[in-house]
Amino acid sequence: MKKFLFYLVQFTWALPQNLVGAIAYLILSRKHEHERFHNSFITYVEKENFGGVSIGIFIFINPARKEDWLHDTRIHEYGHTIQSLFLGPIWLFVVALPSVIWAGSKRLAEYRKKNDVSYYTLYCEGWANLWGAKWSGEKFKSKEMINRGHFGKPLKKYF
Repeated sequence: MKKFLFYLVQFTWALPQNLVGAIAYLILSRKHEHERFHNSFITYVEKENFGGVSIGIFIFINPARKEDWLHDTRIHEYGHTIQSLFLGPIWLFVVALPSVIWAGSKRLAEYRKKNDVSYYTLYCEGWANLWGAKWSGEKFKSKEMINRGHFGKPLKKYF
């Protein structure tokens, strides 16, 4: 019943992002490997300068990374899937656009590197870590995520 409700809400309340995600999934489905991760669908897309993105229940991750990073990114992106479930049509403005700007801006990437600012300092990224871990029931492995995954602070005290 829980799974049915999850998909019902994702394909009604959160329909816009799931339609976009489904189209991307269909386009990439023949050329790339897939797996299920809890209630989401992960597609592994190897592309330079790409980490991962969640579009509703459809998650796209670069497999050419270390195993700890892949493990943690699955959890993190699943957190964005849960944000989609919660926020529905405003997810685009509250999570997706800020996240794309934070991840894709060269100036912001340089700022983070120069000032040793965690990527997870941005509200929607730290929030994705919390919800991804809570709703998946999985624990993060990488030092970066454990030490700086909660809005730039340690996640340890929460798990």
